[in-house]
Amino acid sequence: MKPKILVTREIFDDVLEMLAEHFEVQANQDDRPMDPPTLARNLADKAGVMTTLVDRVDGPLLAGCPTLKAVCNIAVGFNNIDLAACSRAGVMVTNTPGVLDDSTADFTWALILATARRVVESDAHLRAGGWKGWYLKQFLGLDVHHATLGILGFGRIGQKVARRAAGFDMPVLYHSTRRVTAEVARACNAVYVTKEELLARTDILSLHVPYAPATHHLIGPAELALMKPGAILINAARGGVVDDAALVEALAGGRLAGAGLDVFENEPALNPALIGFKNVVLTPHIASSSAATRHAMALLAAQNLVAALTTGQPPNLLNPLPTGA
Repeated sequence: MKPKILVTREIFDDVLEMLAEHFEVQANQDDRPMDPPTLARNLADKAGVMTTLVDRVDGPLLAGCPTLKAVCNIAVGFNNIDLAACSRAGVMVTNTPGVLDDSTADFTWALILATARRVVESDAHLRAGGWKGWYLKQFLGLDVHHATLGILGFGRIGQKVARRAAGFDMPVLYHSTRRVTAEVARACNAVYVTKEELLARTDILSLHVPYAPATHHLIGPAELALMKPGAILINAARGGVVDDAALVEALAGGRLAGAGLDVFENEPALNPALIGFKNVVLTPHIASSSAATRHAMALLAAQNLVAALTTGQPPNLLNPLPTGA
């Protein structure tokens, strides 16, 4: 008998077919979000599950899923999963690192350019019939070329964002919990500085840190007050890294020239005040959303699940379990 698995949201047909070769698959191809009780009910007899970042896996859920052995997240982040609870329950957890780095870096630059050059605002103005002809001070934006780019969090994605800055002749500063090697720093043309110096010196600050208790409101009132007046804040990392209420105050006070945000606290809800700012670009958590990248994410999650339930050694295991667990 094939092990039973659950796929919590719609995935690509070919990935589903690959899973069906190994498992008895219950797939949510209607793409209806499952609330916690529904998720628990559907997982009660499953050996594995492919989850998305909107599916919460925690101790209470695991208590009702005695046969569950693997949770494979279709995301690089895993703040929707209680890793410690999974380890205690002997459940393997995996993510999908690497395959989305370039697409996320590309989209970060889309936010940078759209925010600095007022692309969304001017598009809306034109569509509404507001454009009556050219004039000199029309939608004056900020130059990206030669501006100082600051990157907070210098892992794979942060480094790729830095490398793309070379085409704009930008000096790059970074701060991270770990300094990169001199070789990597040279390749990225990036200089390490303290967090305080990063905030004070950068014209465009881009965030690339995971969400965790240690990074909750990493950018809050104190950090926003340290930022260079007229700077731009870009967040394509995770909601909760920025204190959205504090950001609203900084924008309302005119300290920042704008913000480009792909993620929000409590998403899909967002602070309604953000919608009122014409100098804020808002997108619905789509930084990795190219067809090729989202397919690669789903495929890697499926490969993790197959390996987890056949060999016990998935390639992207986040919580190595004791032998025999």
